[in-house]
Amino acid sequence: MSAIPNVAVGDATAALYNRINWRLLPFLLICYLFAYLDRVNVGFAKLQMQSHLGLSDAAYGVGAGIFFLGYVLFELPSNLLLPRVGARKTFGRILVLWGITSACMLFVRNVPTFYGMRFLLGVFEAGFAPGMIYYLSCWYGPAGMARAIAIVFVAGPLGGIAGGPISAWLITVFDGTAGLAGWQWMFLAEGLPCIALGILTLFVLPDRPQDARWLDEQEKRLLAAELTVGAARSHSFKTVLRDGRVYVLALAYFCIIASIYAISFWLPTVLKAQGVADTIALGWYSAIPYLAAAIGMVAIGRRSDRLGERRYHCALPAIAAALLLASSVLSDGNLAVSLVLLTLATAGLWMAYTVFWAMPSEYIKGPAAAGGIALINTIGLSGGFWGPAIIGWTKTATGNLHLGLLVMACLPMLASVLILAVRKADAVAVPARP
Repeated sequence: MSAIPNVAVGDATAALYNRINWRLLPFLLICYLFAYLDRVNVGFAKLQMQSHLGLSDAAYGVGAGIFFLGYVLFELPSNLLLPRVGARKTFGRILVLWGITSACMLFVRNVPTFYGMRFLLGVFEAGFAPGMIYYLSCWYGPAGMARAIAIVFVAGPLGGIAGGPISAWLITVFDGTAGLAGWQWMFLAEGLPCIALGILTLFVLPDRPQDARWLDEQEKRLLAAELTVGAARSHSFKTVLRDGRVYVLALAYFCIIASIYAISFWLPTVLKAQGVADTIALGWYSAIPYLAAAIGMVAIGRRSDRLGERRYHCALPAIAAALLLASSVLSDGNLAVSLVLLTLATAGLWMAYTVFWAMPSEYIKGPAAAGGIALINTIGLSGGFWGPAIIGWTKTATGNLHLGLLVMACLPMLASVLILAVRKADAVAVPARP
């Protein structure tokens, strides 16, 4: 039970959050694990489907990233409706529809259908990640938000840890079974569990703390008191739209996301270019950067909460990631050195990502939080299209990945400048933990 840390002080509060942790975080983590896996498993499918469908590197990069265009277009409406519809129905709908779409990727036959299915996958998953951030903000106060986010969003790296070997195994072992290629079996096997999770959501998640049957009235009052800390300021969505700092944060997030998904979608190809020919071996090698990222996310989230500091805990890992990603280009041909540099760069990007989301969720208060978080995510997540697409375009133009990786290295450096440019007086006030 100690694996999930308490996020509050005091015996009664610690017991309360221990219960909340175990009731909410493992289930949300599993849901987001499949969300991340179904976004990026196309990176492994590429190893086989590219030749089957006649995809160029540029077409693959656009198709991988076009997911985010569908996501961006429908995310804001989804999250503005979340407080009205409730978390159970919203998350249940998202999980079921994206599970069906992900499984139906097996029917892709050419470039237009590849683009269409990836776009629909983004449409149906729209609002899930920012919706979870808003949902967590209804349960966790400022002193524990970064760690709660870290525990749930560590599912991204965990998806990479498990997804690489599992996807490679499915592609290899089931290739040709029942007349389907291995990549088709992979999409089917990794999409169907989301439908079951969507149905389960209706029975597992309460819409809000007041609806939690597993909390008694005294615990609900204690939780309400905890959530009032730092929550006195409330914003309307119109106020959020006029706040320039929201757009600075959104641009910083764009830079982080572009680099994260460029690595996620192209990592198997990068490792293959370093001489790893066996698909199973590629799966295991691809898991290593995500293992480091998972450890880094939990560690940085705990430290940021303990010290009550966000900006430097976000900016410094981003700077390190930029330098490491640029250095990885110089290690071309040396698998060991390249893997170490990519591993540390991936960890830095995910650490910056974790602490970043503790900032807007504490700054934007009240009913506008869902829309404000979605606005930042909507603008920023478009980087998920441009990152993979830039790698694809530059690889098609130059024949290698070097230029694309260098462009991706510049983006987290810019993100760190933007994060640090938010004046200290304007930064979110976070109470330091004793």
